[in-house]
This record gives sequence, structure tokens and C-alpha cells, in this order.
Amino acid sequence: MNFDYTDKVKDMRERLLAFMEEHIYPNEGRFFAEIAANRAQGNPWIPTTIIEELKPKARAAGLWNLFLPRSPRAPEGLSNLEYAPMCEIMGRVPFAAEVFNCSAPDTGNMETLERYASEALKDEWLEPLLRGEFRSAFLMTEPEVASSDATNIQCRIERDGDEYVINGRKWWSSGAGDPRCAVYIVMGKTNPDAARHSQQSMIVVPSGAKGVEVVRPLSVFGYDDAPHGHMEVDFIDVRVPASNMLLGEGRGFEIAQGRLGPGRIHHCMRLIGLAERTLEKMCVRTRNRVAFGKPVSEQTVTQERIDRFAEVLKALASPARLRIVNILARGERTVTELCERSGLKQSLVSQQLKQLRLSDVVQRRKDVPKVFYSLREKNVINVLNCLNSCGCCKAETRRNGNE
Repeated sequence: MNFDYTDKVKDMRERLLAFMEEHIYPNEGRFFAEIAANRAQGNPWIPTTIIEELKPKARAAGLWNLFLPRSPRAPEGLSNLEYAPMCEIMGRVPFAAEVFNCSAPDTGNMETLERYASEALKDEWLEPLLRGEFRSAFLMTEPEVASSDATNIQCRIERDGDEYVINGRKWWSSGAGDPRCAVYIVMGKTNPDAARHSQQSMIVVPSGAKGVEVVRPLSVFGYDDAPHGHMEVDFIDVRVPASNMLLGEGRGFEIAQGRLGPGRIHHCMRLIGLAERTLEKMCVRTRNRVAFGKPVSEQTVTQERIDRFAEVLKALASPARLRIVNILARGERTVTELCERSGLKQSLVSQQLKQLRLSDVVQRRKDVPKVFYSLREKNVINVLNCLNSCGCCKAETRRNGNE
């Protein structure tokens, strides 16, 4: 299979790189300064103005809703394989995806509405989301149960005439802290007596519905991630029209699998982009800091650490990973299916699915093709010397002012 970029992807990639250089990187400081100023004034949940200023520019540049394939409502949408390199570029700056209306959880929610909602729900909720008029949240996890096993979900969704009544508590509801969040997709239990994976359903709930209460923001290591936020949300006798049910009762797991496939690819690609930029910054810093009479980049322990980091990134950016991404996008899920479709050994497929932990790369090198060989065999100094030839590293040096 040919994994070279198509002319369409090459053109869009160049336009996206140019937009990042002109509008995103120069405004990183302003983004975080706005959040700090809002926090100092007592309300960190105010959306930043810089994001709203850049959205029209991204749309005018044709860099809008790139994540949604095969939808007449988003003709600019790309396939997962085409979108992967765009996602990688956006991931270099954590807030960048929102500028292009390509940020989670909105992307997953828009995909869910496009694939599983009625036309009336699409008109009411999907179209404004595609235009970037408001934001959304996905509510599944609950404080009382281990929600990584979604069969444990206890939130009840009960039919009452032409309505459903929702009672339960959700938390780690990403995006629910944003004042622009207008709609939730909620997973809950409609039939406790059904087969294990047919008890759950998904339903659309306006965030302003009576009985919905955002209880508090949750933090990780003291960070609340404002103005996005990960919230605890109560549902007390919340009523919504029966027509808000997605696909039908008992089909929550079916929807969840359709939603998770692309979402995981998006997150992984963004993280690869962020890791690549981190490596560039590491190289820049080591070339411009001196310790014990010579640049840090000449210290062998630094070279070894950069090599280990670069080794994993090289594996993640390999054609094998792209092959697996493409197969996942077609619907195959198990290691056996991936092996059969990709022609790769099971050990290599398992590595990819485990996000290529360094221990896996070292322990299974006999199964890894040449593209995965350690950079150590080519000389780790090549990593540092890439500053002299790599456009990304040169740009990072320029952006950091040789710091």
C-alpha cells in the first residue's frame, strides 16, 4: 500500500504549516496570558479572545472541519489517513485544534451526531457545532463505579410518555466547564434487564435543561484546565424529548465504538506532534546551554537520552504505524485482524497498539524492520545535527530566540 501524501494532502499540509507559523506560534504567549489574566480577575472560565479571532481566519483559509469524512455537511472533511498528518501538526500547540474546529470532545460529538442522529437533531445541534457557534461535552464516566468498564454505568434514562427522564451523576466531563458548552451526549442505562452490552443508550441533552447542575471542576495535580474544564455534573429528573435518543435504546455500545475509533487516532496523532516539538525544543536547549565547560549537547548522557526519545518517535512515525491507522479506520480492531490485513508480525502490531513503549522496542528488536532500528546505529549526533538541516528545528530555534 502506498502511504505517500496525495497532492491534496500535500497542499493542505503546506497551508496548515503556514497558518501555524503566521497565526498559532506567535500567539501562544497571548493565549496563556489571557487565561492568567482571567484567573487573576476571579474567573478563569472566560473563553480566550485569541481563539475566536483566529477561527474566521482558519475557515477562510479552508482549514475548517477537516476531521469529518464523507459528510455533505462538511465537504472539506478528510479521511482518517489524510487527516492524520494534519492532526500531527495541530498537536504541536495544545490549543491549536480548536482554531480549526477540530478539537475534542466536539469532534467526537459531531461524528456521533452525523452518524447516528436524526436529521432534526443534526439541524438543531450538529450544524451550529460545525459552524463553531458553541461547544459540547460527552458524559459517560461516573464517580460511583469503575467507568472504564462502561457496563458499570448506573445513570438511568427512563421512558415516560414522549420524554426520557435522566437521573445520575457524571464526572470528568471534559468541556462542560466552558460557558459556550450548549449540549451534552450522555450515556446511561435504559434497560437493566437486557443483555450486558444492550443495557446502555446515548441521548442528547441540552446543557441548560432543568435539573442539570454543574457541581464543580475537577483538577489533575492542581490544574483545572480552564477554560475547558473537566466537570462533575448532576442530573436530577432531567426531561428531554424521546426523539433525542440516538439510534435507539440499547445501542450505546455500538455508538461508543464508532465514536472511539477515530477519536483515538486523533489523540495519538496530536500527541505525536507534541512529542516531536518537545524533541526539537530539547535539541535547541542542549545546543545553547553550557555545563562543565562544553555544550550540554556534547554530554554523552544527554545524547543517550535524546537518542532514546528519538528512537520511540521514529517508531511511532513509521510506515507500519500508518498502515495500522489505515486498517483501524476501515473497522478491523483485534490484533489478529491487524496482522492479517497489514502483513506485520503480531509482536510489531502489539508494539504499535501499546504506543511503542521503549521496553517493547528494545526487547523485540529482532521483529522490527529496518525503519525501527535504533538511531544509535547511525550515530546519535545526527539527531543533534538535524538543527543544521531540519526546517522544524530551525523554526523552533527561531521561535525560541536561541533560548
